[in-house]
Parts: sequence; C-alpha cells; structure tokens
Amino acid sequence: MSKWRVALLAPERQRPQFILGLAPPDMDVTWVDLALPDEEKAPLCWEADAVIATPPWFPAKLLENCPRVKLVQTLSSGYNRLDIEGILDLGIPVANNSGINAATMAEHTIGMMISLCRKMLEMHALVKEGRWHGHLTPSQLIEINGKVVGIIGFGFAGQAVARRLKGFDVRTIYHTRSEVGADVQRELSAEPTSLEQLLRESDFITLHVPLTPLTRGMIGKDQLTMMKPSSFLINTSRGPVIDQDALYDVLRDGGIAGAGLDVFESEPMTAGHPLLTLSNVVLSPHMAGSSAEGAGRSVQYAYENVRRVLIGDPPLSPVSRDRSNVGSGSQSVLHRT
Repeated sequence: MSKWRVALLAPERQRPQFILGLAPPDMDVTWVDLALPDEEKAPLCWEADAVIATPPWFPAKLLENCPRVKLVQTLSSGYNRLDIEGILDLGIPVANNSGINAATMAEHTIGMMISLCRKMLEMHALVKEGRWHGHLTPSQLIEINGKVVGIIGFGFAGQAVARRLKGFDVRTIYHTRSEVGADVQRELSAEPTSLEQLLRESDFITLHVPLTPLTRGMIGKDQLTMMKPSSFLINTSRGPVIDQDALYDVLRDGGIAGAGLDVFESEPMTAGHPLLTLSNVVLSPHMAGSSAEGAGRSVQYAYENVRRVLIGDPPLSPVSRDRSNVGSGSQSVLHRT
C-alpha cells in the first residue's frame, strides 16, 4: 500500500527526529529544514500531500508548485507569522493544534501567579545568598485565595485556567468575543463581563487571545491605568497584544504590582531590554505551552488531522481568513480537491 507523503517544515532546534519518530505507519514524513534556502526547500515539498509546520512560518510561495498539498497543519495554537491569506488563496486549508497545549499553558499561567504573589524568585535568591528572610516581611506576601481573577479570551486555554482556579476559592470573571454557554459558565464558576469592568475589578488578569488586528495592542496605557495598583498581569498568549513600553512604565512607577510574561513584542529578548531591570516581573522564554506530554499530544493530533483531510473529511480547528479559529470541524473557505 502506498503511503501518504508529508513534509515536516521545522528547524533542527524543534526536535524533528522526535516528530518523525511519532509518524504513523501510513505516512512517509520528510524533514525539510527551515534553515535551507527556499530554492532548496521547494523540491522537498513538491510531492507532499500535506505540510506540518513548526514553528508555523514560511512563505506561501513555497507551495505554489506543490499541487498535491491538501493541508497545512501547525503544531501550535499560534499562527500569526504564517501567510494565511497566501496559503488559502492557493486553495489549501490551514489548521492549528486546537488547544492541545491548553493544560500546559494553564499550569504555567497559575505558576506565574503564585511566583508573583508569593515572591518565589526573590525568596529563592535570598536563600541561595544566605540571607534567609532578607528584607521580606509577611505583609509583602499575598494569597490567591479570595481574590478576583480576570481571564481575557475564554477559549481552550482560558477555560483551562478557569477549571484549575476552582480549587483556589477565587471569583473568576472573563471577557471574550465568542459565545460561551451557560453550562460552561456554571461548570467553571466563571462570570462574563466587559473588558473595562474586568480591568477594574481583577486582582490577577491573564491573557489568552490570538494575535489579530483586533487584539494587537489591546492592553495599552489606557487599559493599564484602569487596573488596581495591587494587581498582577499575566501574558502567555502573544507579546504584541500588550503595549510593552506602556507596561514597562506602569511597572516601573508602581501602577500595578507586577507582571508575568512568557511572550514579548520582539523575541528573543535582547540583553539590555528595560523589563530585565525590574524586580516585579517573572519572565519565561515563550515556553508556557511546552511540555513533554503536550509535545506528544500536539504531534499525534497533527498526524490525525492530516489523515482526516487526506481521506476526504474537513480539517479540525481550521483557521479562517480573518485569522481567527472558525470552530472545530468546520471547513476553510477554500479546499483543494
């Protein structure tokens, strides 16, 4: 029996051998190093039936001479660097990983909350330096218990955070553009509210939105000044949804208590970045959605979604032209036959 051919577009740092090792027996997967020039990548993709991309960025032009490709599948939820318009214009649907890493993202988010309000990094440094308590006093340490947590974006990741917050005895509120059923609200003990009300009431605010023209810069100076001086802001979505200069100013001046950031306007961060001078931030290198378990789930999901399309079914978690997910199981605007 002939095998389906899949091109895996990935740099060496993305562990292509791990992804190749999980390939199902009915697929012949070829690694195409993203570091290669486009003219060398193109021949490796010509006979592919599908493309898996990690990270999801390459020019749509690469697929112009690939008439067999029926799907571009990402291993991540984010796809903002991918030429969605160009790929869809070729009649090729695009799908992301449908929140497969939501649990990992939620754990990282809550870990950042705890690190900030309990000053875990500061405590760690004091113990290593032999200063024990140092200058810390109990009045500087706060609990999550009894606080208001605001979740901006209530998709897979936002709901995963709310589910884990149920054990913290908090009031959970959220703001989202999509419809959330009353049954989900009851299950997660979460209340919908306006963005402005969420900013004013929350002790912790966590962002779980894709990067789109609507969300770029959605948290700027005006929004930051609505927050409580005692509040914390967590961002594990995409860096440009926050005006980073405005965030630096408000953190430096004590306008909010602190921030946990996994994503940044420009990555990787440069050595002299102003945020690195602040003591009220917890930073991680865009790895909130990364885990050994999550990596395996994402790869297996990608292969299964590729199989769906190649046997004639619509892709799960397709990406639409307005660069927002259009829902599990629905079809993209164009689809190669």
